[in-house]
Amino acid sequence: MSASSVSRRLWHDLSVRHKLMVLSLLPLVVVLPLLVAALVIWGNSAFDRLLITKVRSDLAVAHGYFGQVQNDVGSGTQAIAGSHALILAINGNSAPALKAHLTQAQQRLGFDFINLYGPQGQLLTASWDTAHPAPPSTPFALPAHALTEETTASIQRLGHSQMLDLAPHLGARLHIPIIPTASAAPSGRTHEDQALVMLSTAPVRDAAGQVVAWVRAGVLLNQNLPLIDHINKIVYPEGSLPLGSVGTATLFLDDVRITTNVRLFQDQRAIGTRVSQAVHDAVLQRGETWLDRAFVVNDWYVSGYEPLVDGAGQRVGMLYVGYLETPYRMTKYGILALIVGIFAVAMVLAAWFSVRRARSIFQPVERMNATMRRVEEGEAGARVCEVVAHDELGALANHLDQLLDLIADKTAALQRWGEELDAKVAARTRELSLSNQSLQQAQAQLVKSEKLAAIGQLTASVAHEINNPIAVIQGNLDLVREMLGEHAHPVRTELQLMDQQVDRMRLIVTQLLQYARPNDYAGYVEAVDVNAALDSSLVLVEHLLARTRITVERQLDASLRAPINRQELQQVLINLMINAIQAMPEGGTLRLCTRDQADRQGRPGVMAEVCDTGAGLIDATRERLFSPFFTTKNDGNGLGLWISVGLVERYGGTIHAANRRDVDAGGEDVNGAVFGVWLPCDAPSP
Repeated sequence: MSASSVSRRLWHDLSVRHKLMVLSLLPLVVVLPLLVAALVIWGNSAFDRLLITKVRSDLAVAHGYFGQVQNDVGSGTQAIAGSHALILAINGNSAPALKAHLTQAQQRLGFDFINLYGPQGQLLTASWDTAHPAPPSTPFALPAHALTEETTASIQRLGHSQMLDLAPHLGARLHIPIIPTASAAPSGRTHEDQALVMLSTAPVRDAAGQVVAWVRAGVLLNQNLPLIDHINKIVYPEGSLPLGSVGTATLFLDDVRITTNVRLFQDQRAIGTRVSQAVHDAVLQRGETWLDRAFVVNDWYVSGYEPLVDGAGQRVGMLYVGYLETPYRMTKYGILALIVGIFAVAMVLAAWFSVRRARSIFQPVERMNATMRRVEEGEAGARVCEVVAHDELGALANHLDQLLDLIADKTAALQRWGEELDAKVAARTRELSLSNQSLQQAQAQLVKSEKLAAIGQLTASVAHEINNPIAVIQGNLDLVREMLGEHAHPVRTELQLMDQQVDRMRLIVTQLLQYARPNDYAGYVEAVDVNAALDSSLVLVEHLLARTRITVERQLDASLRAPINRQELQQVLINLMINAIQAMPEGGTLRLCTRDQADRQGRPGVMAEVCDTGAGLIDATRERLFSPFFTTKNDGNGLGLWISVGLVERYGGTIHAANRRDVDAGGEDVNGAVFGVWLPCDAPSP
């Protein structure tokens, strides 16, 4: 059995209460949590995208300012080289005047050094003190593009000795101890002594356009705290980050922080720490821009890294900006928790409301079902009583009570008429007690005719009175389906059950009329072969036998034909076969027999017997077996055998029932019951 069929079976077995509970709570328990999960996932992603968007804009601001500083170095160097005062000082060959001019320019432009070289690259003077440091070990190499290209500044990575040749007074800023850093790429270096410099070179030309000197100026980025603090102040001015977050900026030489405002401890900057390996691989090796959360020294930051390239296009370092992620993360979790809490409260309130409102639907249905069960158990006074709902279900409950009241009234009237009839029969029986046997037979026929007449009159009245409320109930059921539309689906099974019960009441009324007025339902009479009728009836119940472990035995010895309607005879035989099959739920043997047999008066006839191997008949059952409305089955109406007796007696026949132990020759140890149908036949021709 597939999972879908199992689920359908379980669904059909549920009561209306549980079905309504499932339908009411399913959207709340399944759909709403899915919506909450989708909202949480989307909100978390959208919040993270907003953080990344902000750090992207922050990195763009830092990049713009860093580029402006680099352009200022280039333009400042060009301005110094083109200064008329510098040309006059060079022509005057006055070293003090040259040095004073360069010193003033350095202070004005904020450069770390300005060097003046001769046409062949020898150092003439510098803005820093030239008396203390040793002269350069090698002359300045003239740039090949200086005479053809516009002077621009570039970022250069210089070795320790190269930087000392340019500005020996900056040697103290070159030595940076490397601090072991979590998540950084493995490295054996213990210190960084290279320099990252914004460097620009420009020629000094005389009136004839000849190069008479070279100006080389720059800004050292190693431990340049004013520069990095100014970048941080531009990107993250005071009050720009809510929730107590902190903005940071850093310049890297390769993967080492050479200047930063990230704190290693409370007052110590994290200069000398290294970037994580993930960022190193993405930015320095692949040349990508990193826009994501990253672990910076000792905490998580929403970070932006971009590579810094030198004049030859080689990646020599990184520019970083970022802000502390923890306040935003806590705020995000708080918002998501608030959303989940609001949805949870809404779900609980909606579930409580749905369950309370569902009661107005399933309670009337449960009360009607309980009332019908009590009536079936024999409690004739059971009623639904007034229900709170005033909708179609409430009207249906009221109509059910009216129908039960009507049935109770008609039942009481039937009992009174039966008692009166019994009294009349007893009186007439006493009057005819001295009559002969034929008179007794006439009396029996008269009694039966009287009963049939009374039952016919009662049945006609009951049929008229019951059919009206049945029509009202059926109309209200149709109105319920029409008004509820798709909402009637949860109680579809119960509504179908009510339809079946209404049809069952109609069938009972029809069968009563069939028994009470047999002439109205009599069929065409012909000489029927009982053996053939038994075989054709067996074919019609083969679908029931196919689902059992019952074997069939036949002994068809009858030779006479019985005058009877073929369909009515089949109706009787099929009813007896179905009863026999239902008496053997665990399997057994169904035995069918026919034989020629005369009755006690010697009239020729045919006997057809249906035997089973079931539990047999108890005495209490045998006494009421052919009474109307008596049944031992939960789903029967007790009219099958009663109708069968009426059909057989209509043609002068009889039906009897007994246990097989009572009738089998020799008292064989055989359990089960035997039902026999005797039909009179015309005497065979000589």
